Amino acid sequence: MSRKGILFVISGPSGVGKGTIREALLKRINDVKLSISATTRKPRVGEVDGKDYYFMLLSDFRQLIENEQLLEWAKVYDNFYGTPRQFVEDNLKKGQDVLLEIDIQGALQIKEKMPAGVFIFIAPPSLEELKMRLAKRGTDSPESLQLRLASCQWEMEQLKHYDYIVINKDLDNAVNAVCAIITAERCRVSNFNMECDIIDSSFHQGHNENSK
Repeated sequence: MSRKGILFVISGPSGVGKGTIREALLKRINDVKLSISATTRKPRVGEVDGKDYYFMLLSDFRQLIENEQLLEWAKVYDNFYGTPRQFVEDNLKKGQDVLLEIDIQGALQIKEKMPAGVFIFIAPPSLEELKMRLAKRGTDSPESLQLRLASCQWEMEQLKHYDYIVINKDLDNAVNAVCAIITAERCRVSNFNMECDIIDSSFHQGHNENSK
């Protein structure tokens, strides 16, 4: 009996800790493929091209759009982000689970095209906590910080489109919750390619033995 590949999508407001949760997940679950997003923004300190993102020029990104090589794309805070199509589709066809960590605009596009995916919303404990995390990160100008906070209300309203919510108040608890979601979804009957002849044969054999 084989299982279909499952698309797991993690998203939430900027600064909520999606990347940290993603890294912790990959240390615990080694049989899921991480889809790396493409972006036109500049790398932050410590980020590596091809590991954190595919960093590219705007002209190259537009070429991907024109060639329909992106599964989704969005403009977020003056920068473009997108998900390369082939990597995701090829792995799902092979029965391999794929993990996406993307912004909310991109997640909603994915939801329209791949509604069978599992969509997990990472939420902050409060707006004040989110503001503190963004300020502590120190990667945004005051103007950019205000823009991100202003967008948070709209982002939180998109929760209705998701399957699960995980409140990232404590990192370990949040990671445990996402791991539990992944485990449960992997056990869902609808995610298996049912080989009825094998199942029936095994059932009848066991049933006949128990009847003796």
